[in-house]
Amino acid sequence: MLSALVPIFRTPELRRKILIVLGILVLYRFGATLPSPGVNFGNVSQCVDDLSKGANADVYSLINMFSGGALLQLSVFAIGIMPYITASIIIQLLMVVIPRFETLRKEGQAGQAKITQYTRYLTVALALLQATAIVAMASRGQLLQGCTKPILANNDVFSLIVIVVTMTAGAVLVMWFGELITERGIGNGMSLLIFAGIASRLPADGQKILESRGGLVFGLVCFAVLLIIIAVVFVEQGQRRIPVQYAKRMVGRKMYGGSSTYLPLKVNTAGVIPVIFASSLLYLPQLVIQLVANGSSAGWVQWIQSNLVNPGSWVHILVYFALIVFFTYFYVAITFNPEERADEMKKFGGFIPGIRPGKPTADYLNYVLQRITLPGSLYLGIIAILPNLFLELGGGGGGSMSNLPFGGTMVLIIVVVALDTTKQIESQLMQRNYEGFLK
Repeated sequence: MLSALVPIFRTPELRRKILIVLGILVLYRFGATLPSPGVNFGNVSQCVDDLSKGANADVYSLINMFSGGALLQLSVFAIGIMPYITASIIIQLLMVVIPRFETLRKEGQAGQAKITQYTRYLTVALALLQATAIVAMASRGQLLQGCTKPILANNDVFSLIVIVVTMTAGAVLVMWFGELITERGIGNGMSLLIFAGIASRLPADGQKILESRGGLVFGLVCFAVLLIIIAVVFVEQGQRRIPVQYAKRMVGRKMYGGSSTYLPLKVNTAGVIPVIFASSLLYLPQLVIQLVANGSSAGWVQWIQSNLVNPGSWVHILVYFALIVFFTYFYVAITFNPEERADEMKKFGGFIPGIRPGKPTADYLNYVLQRITLPGSLYLGIIAILPNLFLELGGGGGGSMSNLPFGGTMVLIIVVVALDTTKQIESQLMQRNYEGFLK
């Protein structure tokens, strides 16, 4: 493995891309630990440590998962990439509802640039809204419930506006970091930023398990993580290969075609996007309660807190699982269009043996895609809810989600992003006739 790393750094272009990614990730982690102006960092750190051991540790662990601990510490990158993820969800939903967005998607690179521009504008608006909500909760003592220490130096309007502007600018900078990695680096920028945020918490969470539960439980957790990684790699590498035959055709005086290839359809075509979407939506009930009904004893508030907010509740588990299955089908339907793929094959003289070109090919591709998407969605759902099932089956006694930091969603995101990035590095090496990154 180490010998395969040598060709990466011998290639100037590939070395430059990897150094760009590493440099941006370092800046991202620096901004995640840099407190915003007007925030009492000492009090915030002590309050977060106290709350991580309390009854609401599950919720705070879920909040911290995508920000790498930056949100509750009110750092410059406290909001992180959540506004961009939410904006992407909204824009993709609008593609199905509004014909204008569907037309832009079909216009190729120019249309995609316009959609990206709309996503950026919506990200800025959502970041401003979310920063305002977080600062408002912090000023009223609702962000870190149970903490009596002041976490803001001043509660005057000017100081609060400065914090809001700083967090909004930080969210826009994080969005630019992600786009910069995707454009000039290796891998998907947003996925790598999430990867960095989650990976930064693993050493501290592992030490917490070791200190609170002992070496035996820590060893069992590591063994369970190894099994999950093996299962994730096995499913992620699985694909259905549909044979495609290209007929011979004359273009000028040259003969083209006549080759056989295949169309690979992955079992998990959607990747980790459905898990990220579902986790983002499940965070909304807790945010709504903190904004409009904090401390209320109303029946609907108590029901939401005990069912939707509590990760160990069966209602939370079932809703989480259903959202993952729904977003898997939804994302696959958006990213893979069988009719367009069938038209492309027909245009270049390709056909599936035994299937007529055109609409029969599109129907066959849709049939196969629906069949392999079902096990893919179930696999994503099962992996993601494993920690929640352990909480419920274990009775929740002292077992908060923070004691299962390596389970489910975190391991899934880390492994999938690592596999995707490794494959892109492998393809870059193969283009330069090197032996490869994976042996």
